[in-house]
Amino acid sequence: MTESNSDTPPDGEIRALLDVLAGQRRHVLGILDGLDPQALRRPVLPSGWHCLGLVQHLTLDVERFWFRAVVAGDEDVIRDLPSGDEAWIVPPDVPARDVLDGYRREAEIADSISAAGSPGTALAWWPHELFGEPHLHTLRDVLLHVITETACHAGHLDAARELIDGRRWLVLT
Repeated sequence: MTESNSDTPPDGEIRALLDVLAGQRRHVLGILDGLDPQALRRPVLPSGWHCLGLVQHLTLDVERFWFRAVVAGDEDVIRDLPSGDEAWIVPPDVPARDVLDGYRREAEIADSISAAGSPGTALAWWPHELFGEPHLHTLRDVLLHVITETACHAGHLDAARELIDGRRWLVLT
């Protein structure tokens, strides 16, 4: 896939899908707004994941994986994909701000990759060893998948935030 020409606006359908995805990304970051670094690392569910780990998962296993690896075929990213639950682990010396900023940066890269294509753009690479035969085939498919996954995880973060301090997304209190 080639770099996007900044003078060429993205396809209308791609723009619409990116707008919906941007709303879900805002939800992910917005529900975490105001949590201190300790609260961001506090597990509240029996599985033991914490909000910061979920954001890192979204960064590496969702944004980077689906756009840079699958859509764009970036061989460096493909070679360095995290394995298992590795993406969920945030070392204690990594500041929360770095994880959140990394998510923002990866989303910008994903948007650039998406804006350079059209809805029917074929995928550059498929992880057969993870998923078997392809069940996604185009940029449109990936955008819809990532919107769904991001929305699902935004809901997880809603529940975690309510358990941490009672705050609920878009509820006036």
